[in-house]
Amino acid sequence: MRRFVFVLACLAALTVPVTVLASGGESGFNGVVRTLEVKYHVHANRIPFLGLISFVMGKNAEYGVSNLHVAEFEDFRDAMDGEELNSMVEQKLGPQWQRVIRETSRFGQDQTLIFMHPEGRRMGLFVLDASGHELDVVQVSVDGEHLNEKIGQYQHHSHRQDEDD
Repeated sequence: MRRFVFVLACLAALTVPVTVLASGGESGFNGVVRTLEVKYHVHANRIPFLGLISFVMGKNAEYGVSNLHVAEFEDFRDAMDGEELNSMVEQKLGPQWQRVIRETSRFGQDQTLIFMHPEGRRMGLFVLDASGHELDVVQVSVDGEHLNEKIGQYQHHSHRQDEDD
């Protein structure tokens, strides 16, 4: 009986890594970055300790930016298929993320994808921007109301609007 329990425990322990590997590994920001690295044979530059810094700042600033992740690819030479890139990002981010912007230049060298995800009072933003031989991937969490207030401060008003007020 003891041997049977041991064998079952070993099988269960082996099932977890096999399941993770079969499902494509990481998801979210890290999954997108890792998939880009593998598919296009490039290496992402990351800012050391950015996750820790973001965590500390997010806890101390009520309206601050938190959950900041940045990856930059330099010398990104391979052409990207816009549809394939969009599908890959959607798959790695998961169904809770909604794409709000997809812009692709005529020959696919410049591409921008922006996804949003509600996080309670906050809003998660995921941005992938490819321009020339550079590709930047950013994920951040922001307070939507505070962001709207800040954007409102920089809106331009026409002269006629000011007279009507």
